[in-house]
Amino acid sequence: MHTRGNNYLDLIHCRIVEGLIIFALPMIAGDLLQQFYNITDTLIVGKFIGSGALAAVGSAYSLMTFLTSVFLGLSMGAGVLFSVELGKENLHRLRSAIYHAFFLIMLITAVMNVLLFLLTDPILRFLSVPEDIYSYMKAYLLIIFAGLMATSMYNFFACLLRSVGNSVTPLVFLGVSALMNIGLDLLFVPIFQWGIQGAAIATVIAQYISGIGILLYFLAKCRRFLPKAEERKFDAAVLKDILGLSFMTCIQQSCMNFGILLVQRLVDSFGTVTMAAFAAGVKIDTFAYLPVQDFGNAFSIFISQNCGAGKTDRQRKGFRSATLISIAFSALISVLVVVFAGPLLRIFIRADETAVLASGIQYLHMEGAFYIGIGCLFLLYGFYRGIGHPGISVVLTVVSLGTRVALAYLLAPVIGETGIWMAIPIGWFLADAIGYGWYYFKK
Repeated sequence: MHTRGNNYLDLIHCRIVEGLIIFALPMIAGDLLQQFYNITDTLIVGKFIGSGALAAVGSAYSLMTFLTSVFLGLSMGAGVLFSVELGKENLHRLRSAIYHAFFLIMLITAVMNVLLFLLTDPILRFLSVPEDIYSYMKAYLLIIFAGLMATSMYNFFACLLRSVGNSVTPLVFLGVSALMNIGLDLLFVPIFQWGIQGAAIATVIAQYISGIGILLYFLAKCRRFLPKAEERKFDAAVLKDILGLSFMTCIQQSCMNFGILLVQRLVDSFGTVTMAAFAAGVKIDTFAYLPVQDFGNAFSIFISQNCGAGKTDRQRKGFRSATLISIAFSALISVLVVVFAGPLLRIFIRADETAVLASGIQYLHMEGAFYIGIGCLFLLYGFYRGIGHPGISVVLTVVSLGTRVALAYLLAPVIGETGIWMAIPIGWFLADAIGYGWYYFKK
């Protein structure tokens, strides 16, 4: 296996399948750990406070996923440029791009953070949050918003390190912060009895541990990529490239999660039972298809590095191999989720909340059986982003989420929550058909 040094994998010369899997594994493990930020809140809040608080945290999770996707999309787009310049071995332009992207993304994060604090109530009203959990959700969000800068900082440096072949270091920092999150949750909620605010405080502290930690690591251990004086001067061409890739990727990520937010709004209108079931189901979804999502992100870095190096044949071979891997893994996970839907839901929901459990099982049986659709879609997102055409990823996202939202709002008044669950896989497969069709048409 080719490496560029400790924790750095050479994706331009490595064996394709082995390299993709080895590079993706730390990203998968890291994102699974990141989910503990919200999963631990959900688990402890659900068990120690009740279904109302569980519904509030679940609804807040959908909102925070949307907000985080803005920062993550900007960083992922910039990461494509980092990978391409590394593939070209143009370190001067790579360092300049790092400098410009960092300040651009931190500025956007700061502005959004101020707006969120000012617009908390209008946001909650837009989401149609029921009155019985409104105060829970507002108290939780006002604390969680304080951690957005740390989340953005972590995502930037994690994407930067991954784009140059290091997917291990981000995992280390997430591991430390996830363990701290769990410990503080158990301290603040059941022992100190700080309620839902305690869960939020634990998450924010953990986010700052990972964000500041990875920044200090980069400054101390990645001096090769630290911008020099001449590279810290304004470069319009570099900024234009960053904006082109970052904002299209940001739009793609934001559209994806805004669509989910609109579905959450519809779910909220059905009341606390459906909200709690959806919150638990989404947590299971996250763990179920997160590996293929991260595999798609790893594949994107593989594609962009080889694109920079001009290795078109490796891109084609990688596309075929990655598709087969995604299909096989997604099919296996679908079987497990459908068979064990009940036990999985009882991790988050008390056994006596039978109505919530019944709704959650229906959700997983109807949506969890079709993870192949989302697995292939994540791969297509990564491919088109990696070859420098994130606009196609935007189109696929609009098709997938547009179909999902439209069908959900059309069917829900007729057949209830079942219509929401049915709409999800239909949107996935329609976008897959377009994405693969475009690939073979434009091959």
